[in-house]
Amino acid sequence: MTAAPHTATAVEPSAPAGGTAGGDARMTTGNAHAEGTGPAGTGPAPRRRYWRAGFQRGGIELRHLLRNPKEMSGHLVNIVVALLLAGYISGDVPGTHTPMAHLTLAGFAAYLLFQIGLINLPQILVTERDEGALLRLRATPGGIPAYLVAKSLLVVTMALGTLVLLLTAAALLVDGPLPHDAGGWLTLLWVSALGLLAVVPLGAAIGAVLPNPREALALIMLPAMALLITSGAMFPLSSMPALVQKIASVFPLKWMAQGLRSALLPDAARAAEPAGSWELPTVALVLAAWTVAGFLLAIPLLRRAARRESGSRLTERHRKSSAGGTRTA
Repeated sequence: MTAAPHTATAVEPSAPAGGTAGGDARMTTGNAHAEGTGPAGTGPAPRRRYWRAGFQRGGIELRHLLRNPKEMSGHLVNIVVALLLAGYISGDVPGTHTPMAHLTLAGFAAYLLFQIGLINLPQILVTERDEGALLRLRATPGGIPAYLVAKSLLVVTMALGTLVLLLTAAALLVDGPLPHDAGGWLTLLWVSALGLLAVVPLGAAIGAVLPNPREALALIMLPAMALLITSGAMFPLSSMPALVQKIASVFPLKWMAQGLRSALLPDAARAAEPAGSWELPTVALVLAAWTVAGFLLAIPLLRRAARRESGSRLTERHRKSSAGGTRTA
C-alpha cells in the first residue's frame, strides 16, 4: 500500500536540456543564499533564505509529482483499498450505533497520513541520497534545512490531498463520514497538520540512516503494519489487551487516529474509546512532543549523512546496485 517514491530528478520542461528539478532546486537554494545580506549561517536573514529556498524547491518537486501519472496512481490505489474495505465491513462499533465502516475509514485516513510521512518519505530520501543529492547539499550553504523544508512541503501537500480525496470519495460512494459542524472541520485540520508535523521529521531521520531504497521499505513496512493493527486505526483499541494499548499510546498513529475519529464520528462513538473520551488535549500534547523530537533528530542525522557522503561512497553504491540488478536479471 505504498506509493512509488518520488524523486526530484525529473526534467523540468522550462529548464535547459539536461537540467533536473534537483538541479533547479539547488540553484534556487544557492541563489537565495547569495541574495541575503547577513553573514552565512548567522542571524535571521540566512534562516529566512533557507525557508524561502525550501519552499521554492518544494514547489518544483510538487509540479513534477503532479505531472507523473505513475506516482499519482500509487496514492490512488490506497484510496481504492480504503473504499473497498469500507464497502465490505458491516455492523456497528460495539456499544454504539456508529457504523464500523466509518471507524475504519477514519483510521485508514490517519494511516495514510502516517504512511506518507513515515514510509514514503524515507524511501524518497534514500533514493535521492543514492542519486547524489546529499553529496551536493554539502556544497550548499543551508542546504540541509532548505532540503527538509522542501520535503516537508511536498509530503504535507501529498498527504492532505490524499486525505481530501479519500473523504470526498468515501462520502459520495460509500456514505462515508464527514465532520458534522465547524468544530469538527477545525479538529480535522489541526489533527491532520499536527500529525504530519509529528511524522515527517521522524521519516526524514529514518531516511537518513537507512541503507538503500529496497531495504528501506522492508525495514519500516513491518513495524508500520504492526502499528496499524495495534493503534486502533482499523478497529476499537479497547478490544486490545491493556499492555498493547499502553505500547500503542507511545506512538503518534494512535493519537492521529483518535483525533480524526473525534472529527469524523459522532460524540456517541466516544464510548468505544479506552478512556471514554476523545482526549484531544492529550492528542495535541503527544503529537507536539513527537514533532519536537523529530526535528531534533532529523536535522543532525541528515547533516551527518551529508558529511559522510563522498564520491567514492556514491560510486561504490552504484556499483553494488548494478551488480545486484545484473544477478537478478
